[in-house]
Formats: sequence, structure tokens, C-alpha cells
Amino acid sequence: MNETTPERRSLAIRFRTNRMEAFSDGVFAIAITLLVLEIAVPTAAATNLLQAVIDAWPSYLAYVVSFSTIGAVWLWHTLITEFLEHADSIFLRLNLLLLLVVAFIPFPTKLVAESLGSTDHERIAATMYGVNLLLASVLLAVLWRYAAAKKLIHPDLTDDDVIILARRITPGLGGYVVLILIGLFAPTVAVFGYLVIAAFILLPAQPRGGRKHRS
Repeated sequence: MNETTPERRSLAIRFRTNRMEAFSDGVFAIAITLLVLEIAVPTAAATNLLQAVIDAWPSYLAYVVSFSTIGAVWLWHTLITEFLEHADSIFLRLNLLLLLVVAFIPFPTKLVAESLGSTDHERIAATMYGVNLLLASVLLAVLWRYAAAKKLIHPDLTDDDVIILARRITPGLGGYVVLILIGLFAPTVAVFGYLVIAAFILLPAQPRGGRKHRS
């Protein structure tokens, strides 16, 4: 008689999603809060505070872009988990990869805030920034597609709902790739483009299927 190893049995376990959602929300909250710590007025310019505040515009831009992007990813992550009936071990690991990328966003945000306007470093900073945002969107799309493929979502969702959600998450991917290339020549334009993508993803889109019923 064939025996199933503990490793194989663990892959078939159905996990409740409440702990994953709580942990994920905590990571999103910390990452989005850390962004504001990167906004600072140089002390050397204290003699002209107004000018110093105006000159810090790259910090404000990077903050708004990163806040909007993390907020957009959180909104779609919330929608995914709302329609998730259960999780498996692979889904949990994919979710951890997404959180890994989200938690890293404050670092390239700081690079962009400090380097935008500097011809020596802004291209590198903008490229790292774009790649980080692209990875977050890719992993979010992978998370949803995996949940749909493995039937982890609530059965009330129709195939059309699944396709609509996949399309609403995916369009930003091509945009990020294009903007990363643009950032090699016009970093500031690319960063503004990332803001446009985040704003698009933030637009509401509610599937027609029913919500899952939490016990």
C-alpha cells in the first residue's frame, strides 16, 4: 500500500484565511506608514523654509506614488481574500512573496526622493522603483490566477467574474514595463506614469458574483 508522506499531506491542507489576512494587513499598514518618514526638509535650508519645502517635491511625489500603489495593491488583495473560500500552502507562500515586495517599497521610494533631479543617480533609482512596483503587480496577478486555477475562490463567482478581475489587475503590467524603459531616458516622466497606473488600479470594480459568507 502506498503511503502519503507528511510533506504531500501538508500540500492538501485547507487553511482558513483569517490569520493570513491579519498578517497581510499588518505588513501593508507598516509599509505605508514608513513612507512618510522619508519626507524631510534639509536642515541646511532652514534659513529659507518655504523654498526648502518647495525643493522637496521629489519626496512628495515619491510618497504619493508609493502610497497610491501600496493602497491599490491592498485594495485588490482585500478583494481577492474576500472571495477566497480557503487557502493552500502554496497560496500562503505566494502571499508571503507579495508581502516581501510590498515591504521593500519604502527603500526605492527613498532612493527616488533623494535622487530625482540628479542626472547621476535618478535613472538607477527610477529603474529600481519601477521594477519593485512591477513585481508587486505581477505577484498580485499571480495570486489571483493561482486561486482561480486551484478553485480556492468562492463557488458563487462566475467564470466571467474571474476573467474581469484578472483583466483589471493585469493591465498595469505592460504599463510598468513601458515606463521602466522610459525611465532610462526620462525618470521624472516615468514616476508620474507610475502614479497614473496606481490611480487606474484604484478605480472601483466589483464582480457580479456573491460574496463569501464568513462564519
